[in-house]
Amino acid sequence: MATLEDRVRKLEDRAELQDLVATYFHATDDDDYARLGLCFTSDATFAASGFPDSAGRKAITEFLKMARSGMGQTVHTPNYVRLSFDGADTATGTVAAHLELGIGDATYFAAVRYLDRYRREDGQWRIARREMRAIHVGPWSDVGTSLSSPLNIRWPGAAPQASDFPRQDTKQETLNTATAGATSAK
Repeated sequence: MATLEDRVRKLEDRAELQDLVATYFHATDDDDYARLGLCFTSDATFAASGFPDSAGRKAITEFLKMARSGMGQTVHTPNYVRLSFDGADTATGTVAAHLELGIGDATYFAAVRYLDRYRREDGQWRIARREMRAIHVGPWSDVGTSLSSPLNIRWPGAAPQASDFPRQDTKQETLNTATAGATSAK
């Protein structure tokens, strides 16, 4: 059984990782690239659907700065952070978030998941790997169909594509379950 000290440390680590996630979003919305860079380990990698991967703190910061250069105001809102520790100084996490992005003369709305690896570096928790995967993205004018269209990732200037997390076909599964139940009742 874990000692009280170990349990308290895990709670402190969890709080530090949640603060790290909030700092990333806050620094992103404020275009604070110095603070944003400190969210990552020196050898971190960053991947996003439809973009080449970036490796290293400086390259990641430059990629994010370039990606944001065509944006106006943005709001990144984390919905939940699910964490799992696999060592004293390493963890994995899934961060779900909603994004509001001013791009050109339109406002875009998105739901994304960040699939993260964290590592303690120089006594601080940092992101060692971040993969941003989209559930849906589109202009506010398309919000009414953003979850019902099979091609619901609609970045400006790009062809629409399917979600990185498509909904599973539960209708067929429900039908099969109902049929199996009716058969076994005979």
